[in-house]
Amino acid sequence: MQIKEIFKKKQEQMLPIGSKEIAEAARVLRSYRAAKQPLDSRISQDELYWQGRYGSDAPRGMRDLGGSAWMFNSIANRHADMMDHLPTCTCLAREPGDREQAQMLSAVIPVILDRCAFEATYSDNLWHKLKHGVCAYGVFWNNDLENGFGDVDVRCVDVGSLFWEPGVRDVQESKHLFLLASMDTELLEQSYPAFFERKTRKIDPEAVFEGMAQDGKTVVVDWYYKKKVGGRQVLHYCKFACGVVLYASENDPAYAERGWYDHGMYPVVLDVMYPEQGTCYGFGMIAVAKQPQIYIDRLDANFMEYADWASKVRFWAKKSLGINQDDFMDLERRIVEVEGDIEEEKLRQIRIENFDQGLLTLKRLKIDELKETTGNRDVSQGTLSGGITAATAIKALQEAGNKNARDVIAASNRAYVQVVTLIIELIRQFYGEARTFRITREQGEEYLQYDNKGILARTVLVNEGDAYMRKPVFDISVKARVADPLSKEAANELALSLYEKGAFSPEQREQTMMLLEIMDFEGIGKIKQMLRGEAQI
Repeated sequence: MQIKEIFKKKQEQMLPIGSKEIAEAARVLRSYRAAKQPLDSRISQDELYWQGRYGSDAPRGMRDLGGSAWMFNSIANRHADMMDHLPTCTCLAREPGDREQAQMLSAVIPVILDRCAFEATYSDNLWHKLKHGVCAYGVFWNNDLENGFGDVDVRCVDVGSLFWEPGVRDVQESKHLFLLASMDTELLEQSYPAFFERKTRKIDPEAVFEGMAQDGKTVVVDWYYKKKVGGRQVLHYCKFACGVVLYASENDPAYAERGWYDHGMYPVVLDVMYPEQGTCYGFGMIAVAKQPQIYIDRLDANFMEYADWASKVRFWAKKSLGINQDDFMDLERRIVEVEGDIEEEKLRQIRIENFDQGLLTLKRLKIDELKETTGNRDVSQGTLSGGITAATAIKALQEAGNKNARDVIAASNRAYVQVVTLIIELIRQFYGEARTFRITREQGEEYLQYDNKGILARTVLVNEGDAYMRKPVFDISVKARVADPLSKEAANELALSLYEKGAFSPEQREQTMMLLEIMDFEGIGKIKQMLRGEAQI
């Protein structure tokens, strides 16, 4: 048995990733975690404000006070706006020969995202982004999906469990990237025999990351790092727990040279709301609305305290009054006996001065300040005045007041482009066998088979017999899948207006086609097909 153990140790020493490398990775992880502590603390504190509870940094007298929902309403309204503009993508070929592949990817990628429940992922991440200023998408290849066939897996990544190099503006610039998860120890032993064999050994304390594990749980670290191999930068991956290597791509001959993912990028995309200088994260709406919300709640507390005092009838009474207090306080007694005469100076009602209306004005100003700073104006919630009823007019006013929302949506769309780019690269690497997708179009359903053969890198001959490797590259065009009723009503009014002006008459076909080329609205493709005679009404 000792000889077997000695042989294992020597064998481990020959591998690129062993206990020494894991100990160094754990040290780097601890340093990353220490540098990220202010962000984690801020997120934890902001979460209390989101729940209407005030933590240790609240002003005196506010820690046990429940908050009102003005800030909650601002964040919830912004979340609803962004969900109404759920992104969808179209792949555009950079070269004419790749157009067919671009069209097929444009049809396939939405199906992959639907299988990943991307709408729910997008919604969950939006809450985190709006509250705390940053959220994270993970784009992984999951061998367990599709009954072991494997597929792309897009899911939320907990920012609190993600650690990167301090000071980088882009997470892709980080030297290492760590993703932590708490896993059931018994399941871990069943899944990774190496952990079961070595769990009773004496482990170097420096190689153990502490602070997350609970009873029956073990902290598992996914460690991604970039390394130069053969003159090019590749991405490697290692999974370890308690100083034990569970898997390392550098130790796997199939991935030692090529890396874990061929695209060479970290499989994580950060979506930032309001950027902070010198970091790859930012701050959210709670950081902006926290102070106005505190003042609003302090005023509310004072108002309720005043109302409590003013609504209770209380009296000044001299000790020599001669009234039994219990009988006097008992409202069921019709007769209260006294000794002697009751004089006004002996029993006098305590009167509260009239409420200062200027305080109510101050509260309204603070509410208006919160609305302005968070971009949650009344018009964005549909509260209008002046008798405006037309859908197009209402929509125009809302769009004019939603500049902040459009800016935040544009930032999420840029993150969405990165997510789709990683999906295309995973398709390029892992879709070796054809897969079937059900595509739903306006004309009906169709079934499409797709593999990666059309997007693999291939040799291209140029003048004088020279050759180079060309990999099809696609640009990603993002368009909002607008779902709010007013947008649909505005589109209906536009169609009715075009019809009334004769745009759909056969004599005006060419002019209408020219007009439609510079317009963009839902269903425009079907209208073009009808005008060309390619589709039946």
